[in-house]
Amino acid sequence: MTRQVGERRPRLHRDHVLEVAVALADEHGIEALSMRRLADELGVVPMALYKHVASKEELLDAMVDRVVDEIGPSGPPGRRWRASARARILTARSTLLRHPWARRVIETRTARSPIVLTYLDSVAAILLAGGLTPELVHHSMHAIGSRVWGFTQDVFETDVPAPEPDPDVMAELAARLPSLVRVASAVSHDTDSAVGYGCDDQYEFEFALDLLLDGIARLHRAHWQPPARS
Repeated sequence: MTRQVGERRPRLHRDHVLEVAVALADEHGIEALSMRRLADELGVVPMALYKHVASKEELLDAMVDRVVDEIGPSGPPGRRWRASARARILTARSTLLRHPWARRVIETRTARSPIVLTYLDSVAAILLAGGLTPELVHHSMHAIGSRVWGFTQDVFETDVPAPEPDPDVMAELAARLPSLVRVASAVSHDTDSAVGYGCDDQYEFEFALDLLLDGIARLHRAHWQPPARS
């Protein structure tokens, strides 16, 4: 954004700063976001930003809050807890898919803001309203983990999709790792998956989420209680 000679410098406000920062990260990735780049986009000098965000880390915190706020309120009351929790989490996932950079930033945050806590409270409230005990809700939210935000923290995950495997390489791998290759080759969905060739991110996310929710429901029906501490 280039200002013409004699043009008045735009009046900044925090919401506009965050709006432009999120749009910049959406279009170019979080690596492209710097205070100088953001200032250029806004048509101001970098020092002008510090009246609205004290640092780059505060900017990132506020951007996360803005994305989490997009998840919106819980669905209509009256649904069964499992359906409500599933819908809530999948809404969070669709929100993060609109902002691919947000996952990485969420993973680096060290404090939970009021907006983040309000979202977590809404998920806990759904489970409690379904009759789950506070103890079961506590352990369930640990089990759900990052899925509550709509993503999965996979070991050895890469942001670069794996290429389609070469037949000769696959034959060699099959000789060394027969069980793993058999399992990996059993299903093929999405060649653009971040978790590897042949994996469909959305399907795998929902599959794991359903496994977890089914397990939580089973424990709830069995009136599960945590083991007594000695």
